[in-house]
Amino acid sequence: MTTSAVTPDQVSTIMHVRCPDGLPEPAYRQLLELMAELSPIVQALPPSAAVVELKGALRYHGTDARRLGEILRIRSLSRLGVDVRVGIGPTITVAATASAQVPSPGGILAVAPGEADDWLGPLPVEALHGIGPRQAAVLRDYGIHCVGLLAAVPPATVHRLLGGRAGRIAADRARGIDPRPVVPRALPPAASVRCRFERHVLDGATVRAALLELVVRLGRQLRRRDQVARALTLTLTFAGNTRWEKTRRLVEPSAHDDDLRTLAYQLMDAAGLQRGRLTGLSLRGEDLIGADQAAEQISLDDAREARLVAETVVDRVRDKFGAGVIGPAAVFRRAS
Repeated sequence: MTTSAVTPDQVSTIMHVRCPDGLPEPAYRQLLELMAELSPIVQALPPSAAVVELKGALRYHGTDARRLGEILRIRSLSRLGVDVRVGIGPTITVAATASAQVPSPGGILAVAPGEADDWLGPLPVEALHGIGPRQAAVLRDYGIHCVGLLAAVPPATVHRLLGGRAGRIAADRARGIDPRPVVPRALPPAASVRCRFERHVLDGATVRAALLELVVRLGRQLRRRDQVARALTLTLTFAGNTRWEKTRRLVEPSAHDDDLRTLAYQLMDAAGLQRGRLTGLSLRGEDLIGADQAAEQISLDDAREARLVAETVVDRVRDKFGAGVIGPAAVFRRAS
């Protein structure tokens, strides 16, 4: 099924592609290669999306953006057996919002630059790319139920409702303001940390303290790289070199110690350790994306906000004096 908001001769320059959920990584990589055949400027947004800059590609191929979207769908279906949802627009926000409006399994929705405001206006506020469920709930509580109303509200009001950075981004994007360029980016590597025990470990408290230390190291590594993880993988190595491994997704992409610790402990609990003799632990952040790509959700938890502020201060202390000068008490007890 193909949908269009504009006539085929109208041109937009950004293409946002959504792949089927649960697409295996090898197939996702092949889809990225198909996009690169159309334009060299492809930004991977794992695990199932990508953005393509088409401005130069339009001149090179001598056609319009909609036609390039059709070519991508045909090649994806014929070579991989995978259909995709394609949104085309003048900015990343418009293109990504458009691709989310395409019904499954695939199709194309093109929004011309001059029609972006009129097209965005009637959409429910949660349909705007970058607006999360909690942000949408706050806006709806104040009667802001569609993108057009959000665009009409003074930016200062949106800032107060959603917070400084999140409010500024939401106000701009509702007005069609999104200066972000498409930055060529391949699949980002996973980030991993590990530890080995000098002796076989049976004590649960010792194991949990070691896991907490890995969480702190992984969180700092991600924050220094300006990345967030969408999932965590915990690997336990036992005596005899047997292994247990499990992956779970985070509720929201994060690099904060609080979020990583909660999921890491859930993974450890899922292992159901009894008297297993552990020799090592490994914690890996999966499906990494740039921190600026993650929707910044509003939080009404004052204690959490205070911990996030403290985390920033702790990072600065570590950068200045070294990683081992400050951290959770359980980690320091283990080190001693």
